[in-house]
Amino acid sequence: MKLVKDQGISLYYKDFLVFSHTSDKPFVTADIWESKVKRFLGKFEEKGEIIEKIALTESNVISETDKQTVIVFKEGSISLTITFEEKENYLKLFFESKSDCGFSFIFPAYPDEGIFGGGEQYRQLNLKGERVVNLVSEHIKVKPIAQKILFKKLYKPKKHSEISSYSPMCTFVSSKIYAIRFNVSSYGVCDFYNSYKSVFSFQICPKEATFLKEETFENIAVALAKDIPNRQYLPAWCYEGMILGVQGGREIVTEKALKMLDAGANICGVWCQEWSGQYVTAAGKQVYWNWEVDKERYPDLKKTISSLKEKGVHFLAYINPYLIVDGPMYNECKNKDYLVKRKDGSIYLIKSTTFDAGMMDLTNPGMVSYLKNTIIKHNMLDLGIEGYMADFGEYLPLDSVLFSGDPKLLHNEWPVIWARINREAIEEAGLSDSAFFFTRSGYDGAQSYSPIMWNGDQHTDFSIDYGMPCVMPASFNLGFSGLCAIHSDVGGFISFGPLKRDAELFIRWMEMNTFSPLMRSHETIRPDVNCQYDDKFVLPHTVNLTNIHAKLAPYIKHVMEEAKRGIPTIKPDFYLNNDFSSHQDEYSYFFGNDIFVSPIIQKGQLNKEVYLPDGDWLHFFSKKQYSKGKNNIECPLGCPPVFYRADSAFAPLFASIKI
Repeated sequence: MKLVKDQGISLYYKDFLVFSHTSDKPFVTADIWESKVKRFLGKFEEKGEIIEKIALTESNVISETDKQTVIVFKEGSISLTITFEEKENYLKLFFESKSDCGFSFIFPAYPDEGIFGGGEQYRQLNLKGERVVNLVSEHIKVKPIAQKILFKKLYKPKKHSEISSYSPMCTFVSSKIYAIRFNVSSYGVCDFYNSYKSVFSFQICPKEATFLKEETFENIAVALAKDIPNRQYLPAWCYEGMILGVQGGREIVTEKALKMLDAGANICGVWCQEWSGQYVTAAGKQVYWNWEVDKERYPDLKKTISSLKEKGVHFLAYINPYLIVDGPMYNECKNKDYLVKRKDGSIYLIKSTTFDAGMMDLTNPGMVSYLKNTIIKHNMLDLGIEGYMADFGEYLPLDSVLFSGDPKLLHNEWPVIWARINREAIEEAGLSDSAFFFTRSGYDGAQSYSPIMWNGDQHTDFSIDYGMPCVMPASFNLGFSGLCAIHSDVGGFISFGPLKRDAELFIRWMEMNTFSPLMRSHETIRPDVNCQYDDKFVLPHTVNLTNIHAKLAPYIKHVMEEAKRGIPTIKPDFYLNNDFSSHQDEYSYFFGNDIFVSPIIQKGQLNKEVYLPDGDWLHFFSKKQYSKGKNNIECPLGCPPVFYRADSAFAPLFASIKI
């Protein structure tokens, strides 16, 4: 770390400019916000703005050594003290201010750089020229669904600025191979619109920030994982095939699982989200939000789970942090004062499609104990349930009243708290090696608790904003942010009116998820009108692709071990050569370092021009050899453009896999 004082001050780390400050171009401004946040269900839209900026023009270096520098930035009565400390792997910035305002930090930027990360940003990988809102929010909007249904031919994909994120993260990586991460819980905006500066604005003073500079993206990832550890994992049984999304009760679930096994598919689990009951609404078949087994749909569930497990099929369930109004658990938690409240003392209800639910107060020790011991351990794990979707987490209202804490400051952290409680319950039960859960919402820190995330609710189509293609940018940006293990619902979830999946979409999505850490399908909100894995035309592809995924188990385990070091499981085409100028395709990806996948994301496409990265490659299915550059690849259903490195240590394994 080096501080240069010349007509102002400039700080360098590893000979790279971190910031510069002069009285006319200050590093910090104090901000007065006018906060207006519109809420509909769990969807938040930014309506606020900074109404006054006060440049902190004065700077005073309080102390300076090789490893630590303390600087006070000031204007009038407003001051901010920043302590810069050089650690082993990064530079830390610690913030301290008694001023009641927000702050903006202005870092140098470069016209030719790309900006990646910011958590789960769906629309595009490169965020240069965009603004990223730092607010956990529902991703799915009603309006785009309605437009697709009513005006399908006129529908235009939504822009980045129109799409929210379940899992924003205040971690960003530049193609110049530096990174900035803020430890801040409040609402904010990270602005990359200007070619020469990146501006990070927050409604409150951040606790700290981390600045990194390395030679490779991989080194950046490893250093970020030393700042926030990645503890993602999968039980060994998850690598043995596909987890079927299936509903209907004991008989139907058992019949479908056995049918798939008899057909030759590798099935490692059945995910029965309506294990607690089904609630049919105008939107479709939804889960009854009361987290105990529905004994009419699943009588003697413990015995059923044991019987399925003998055949290698594990049972997965579903929970979320809400309880349906007037359900047994809602009434119990209401009487025990465990639910989130309004300012008038009444229960704060949220609406999911057509029904109301109360929110578990995750700051209440009694609620946390009930969630861990009654819901997770007794009602699920004790039955033999070894996996579950821990859904939602993004709906905490900013004007609610909690047992402890400020909801405005806890809103972004709420999904991390939700994940932490679930992780603690599994660890307390001693089942870390055999049981897991998956989440959709998150924030910085989720990678320490969520075993694996999924990309949330996609539309059942090929649209680039909400359909199958958006999985790739979302996964890339999560990986750059430090959350390394991600998967998606095979086939998507959102389905209304004519918006439904056919066999082609399901197969193409299944192809993509074959080459991902976890292969799991979803029946959608309308199972009866959407194509499923056991449809006559799809079944042979399900058999082939689940067998391939299972045979890839040694490689996938290796990729997941690398995730613990902070290395993303899925990464863009330029990640390994560290050269953003070589970027060719927003939707092709490395799975690990040795498999390159170019998913088919257009309806009816049977040939694709694929640009292969550096190295010699073998087509995964034909075993034909290819070199770097453009190649026209045939891609019939069930045979996507997938390649492996000729010199990979896993090449013998890949060569042995045939269809």
